[in-house]
Amino acid sequence: MTSTTGTACPYCGWPDGAAPFQVVSRHGTAAGSTVWTRCACGSLQVRVIAPEGTRVVSRSRPPAIPRSSPAGH
Repeated sequence: MTSTTGTACPYCGWPDGAAPFQVVSRHGTAAGSTVWTRCACGSLQVRVIAPEGTRVVSRSRPPAIPRSSPAGH
């Protein structure tokens, strides 16, 4: 996958140009396609794929890791 951003996930370092960890959904558009993906860390990303390349246009924070309760509670 070609990336026009040349960056990586700010939460885990997964390169934006690498294949996404998980494709959530894919939608065709007049300019190419929009792909919702999930990064290895859990961050949800919106990628726009066009003839000139792929870029991440939005990303969420990874989900919070639930804290375990103290023993016996």
